[in-house]
Amino acid sequence: MKSKLFTTIMLLVAATLQSFAGNTPKDNPREWAAPVKNGIWLQPASNTQAQPMWGFADGIRISIAPLAGPRGLIQIYTPYLGHRPFEIMNYIAFEPVVDGQRGLSELEFSKLDNTHGKRFWSSNTAEKPLVYKPDYPAQGVIGKENGKETLTVYIFCETFDNGADVYVRVKFTEGKPYEFEVSGYATEKSKKLNRFILTATMGNKARLRTLYLADGKTKVSTELWPEYKDSNFTPHDHTPLSQLIRDKKGGAWYIATPNEADPSKAEHHPSTAPHWKYVGKKATQYWYCPKPSNSLEGIVNGRFTYWASKSPIPGGIAYENFEYTELFRNGQSYVFGITPETPEEFIKRVMK
Repeated sequence: MKSKLFTTIMLLVAATLQSFAGNTPKDNPREWAAPVKNGIWLQPASNTQAQPMWGFADGIRISIAPLAGPRGLIQIYTPYLGHRPFEIMNYIAFEPVVDGQRGLSELEFSKLDNTHGKRFWSSNTAEKPLVYKPDYPAQGVIGKENGKETLTVYIFCETFDNGADVYVRVKFTEGKPYEFEVSGYATEKSKKLNRFILTATMGNKARLRTLYLADGKTKVSTELWPEYKDSNFTPHDHTPLSQLIRDKKGGAWYIATPNEADPSKAEHHPSTAPHWKYVGKKATQYWYCPKPSNSLEGIVNGRFTYWASKSPIPGGIAYENFEYTELFRNGQSYVFGITPETPEEFIKRVMK
């Protein structure tokens, strides 16, 4: 009898321990619960450790650390181009300017752990979460605007060294599977902003080299900086509003593409890290400002070598940071997109 009772107790203890083990927090974010499909959307799973990813089930998506990539960046995924899981196509960094001093979300040290990269939080509302819980992200809110479904999530950031305290609202809209709207805000405790720059920081991944401007004009990176061979960034090139493509509603388009027929077939220097080697279909990347001020500019810089390396970029210098900038207006909205259309197809469509 005692032996049987002892066996029963041990089985119960083992089952209990196994139950606890199943709920043990996991350190690897890629082992957290995958995003859940909800109609046309992907959202983080609820009530469990979940990967912080939002967007279209069959279109563009975003995530934040610690899922992938460095901290202080919004990561952008484009699986419709034939990319592998967790293949990042580009990033967006927060770079608010206060008294002429530019904050850098990717490069500044966190005040929470003294490590490179400001920490990002997600929220369903414009209220900054009080506790940093990267493994329990907000799910985002599904709504409806003008008869179209939307998915909205807010991304907050630690206060910058220059005193800027900012956040963005990211909104995906039904029928626009290759783009999302990102609107920038300053909180009440923020120092006064000159500008809040949202910069796409990894143009070298796709080797963007051609900018499409008004009146059929272009700017090509290899022509802007034909002699540049350093491993740092080039000086910035500025394109004023008057030279940007404008649609019939007054919106401004800033469009960039590779100049190669098939970027996936490039031959890389032996020292090139695998994550820089482009795979998948060629694409057109763009910024759109539906209501530009007269101060709006499109800005790029270039690199001859891949970031943090001496490895030369196949085909020569390419654009790296690709951004809009203008005097700060709280809630100003921009659209960032990556479409499989050719630039000619894309421009023809948006100009209708």
